[in-house]
Amino acid sequence: MELVIRDARVVDGTGGRAYRADVGVDRGRIAAVRREGEPALFGARVLDAAGLALSPGFVDMHAHSDLALLRDPAHEAKVAQGVTLEVLGQDGLSYAPVDDRTLDEVRAAIGGWNGDGADVDVDWRTVGGYLDRLDRGFDGEGVAVNAAYLVPQGTVRAYAVGWTDRPATGAELDRMRRLVAEGLAQGAVGMSSGLTYPPGMYADGAELAALCRVVARHGGYYCPHHRSYGAGALAAYAEMLDLARATGCPLHLAHATLNFGVNEGRAPELLTLLDAALADGVDVSLDTYPYTPGCTTLAALLPGWAHEGGPRALLARLRDDATAERIRYALEVTGSDGCHGVPVDWASVEVSGVSDPALAAYVGTRLPGWAAARRLLVADRLGTAVLQHVGHEGNVRAIMRHRAHTGGSDGILHGAKPHPRAYGTFPHYLGRYVRELAVLSLEEAVAHLTSRPAARLRLPDRGLVRVGYRADLVLFDPDTVAAGATFAAPRTLPVGIPHVLVDGRFAVRDGRRTDVLAGRSVRRTP
Repeated sequence: MELVIRDARVVDGTGGRAYRADVGVDRGRIAAVRREGEPALFGARVLDAAGLALSPGFVDMHAHSDLALLRDPAHEAKVAQGVTLEVLGQDGLSYAPVDDRTLDEVRAAIGGWNGDGADVDVDWRTVGGYLDRLDRGFDGEGVAVNAAYLVPQGTVRAYAVGWTDRPATGAELDRMRRLVAEGLAQGAVGMSSGLTYPPGMYADGAELAALCRVVARHGGYYCPHHRSYGAGALAAYAEMLDLARATGCPLHLAHATLNFGVNEGRAPELLTLLDAALADGVDVSLDTYPYTPGCTTLAALLPGWAHEGGPRALLARLRDDATAERIRYALEVTGSDGCHGVPVDWASVEVSGVSDPALAAYVGTRLPGWAAARRLLVADRLGTAVLQHVGHEGNVRAIMRHRAHTGGSDGILHGAKPHPRAYGTFPHYLGRYVRELAVLSLEEAVAHLTSRPAARLRLPDRGLVRVGYRADLVLFDPDTVAAGATFAAPRTLPVGIPHVLVDGRFAVRDGRRTDVLAGRSVRRTP
């Protein structure tokens, strides 16, 4: 046996009580689990895990590392947290499938999430090509963690229809169905949407239903960022649950929270909707991050009509005084669909990143109003990321207790001052919400972060400490594990996670990142 992890407190991902055991690892898999009192294991290497908990590696169900995995071999933001698998292609916008035109448009539209991408050689155009690129990674060695991919519905619509707000023609809908089916056949685990982001937001319910039926036939799931997290949040959740009822498509609600003043204390209403859907047999799950502020691009707050025609058309509208005044009115008076139907409170909007280094002075500042926001959008060519301080702690705690809950960072790694969830989500669950607040027990929390997401992804050999399963493992100290990242210092690494294994190899050893790149694409199997 290659490695024996001796005397660990095994929190196995089932939600059952932790137990003492030795765990053997061989050829990338868990080869043996010997509980206290059973014959000891022996291996070529032995790691003394006394005082440490051993769990399956954490699964980030909502990640924005689509380019970060290819530009940053260390990827410490996630590896140091114990993350061994990320789900990419989120919020309906990513880099496959594309043609040259669509790629340029998507790069501009989500520059605030991932940078402009000029430093990454995008040598793929299909979902399968992107997954192959992840497998090659750096010099053919792979990437830092494993990664699954969702076909992004907004990118598909940009490819087949463009950036216009109109129903798709029959031929365009057929083309979108083919693109989604091809992506799933090439290994995607499902489809995402960003229904407050153009051009995905322009799809009506019938169009979404047609695509969800394709997803269901291929054994995938639908992951929507729904149409509102503000004034229309509960109606937006209900729309997605009804869509799942009508199509039979498994549903995973992205960053399922309730934000803005209109939703304070309303988490029980959302949970009632979820429980009713589960009672009806709907296959539904959700993910959340354990923080109150949100994070998006500054351009995303603008009304959907302003984005018609794509990023270049939006920039032209921003430069036109009359049109910019219409945008301001929608933002500040009526509440734009991009800002979830709630008039923007500029005091809640903090710049977290810019694409143009010359604009770095904006980072960490609160925007004083529309005039400053407009200037920044134009100068940064839409590449600005922001935090919105609009959440409610009571909602966060109530939702994370739900039996359908999983963990997701929604971590945007771009920018000088990103949201600390990118570097802190998983240790923050364990330190703050398990040890300090006892919102979840340790065993419950680990199940939320491991086996539940593995079940949603239909992965038969991940998410549990069990013989034959992949040796994606994390060892942490339950008494000290904590997020180092704060809003003031968001790139600080966590504490209390000394060892992380990806495919049975140490990606973190004794608290230090190794040079191991054992991550690969994780593809949906028929």
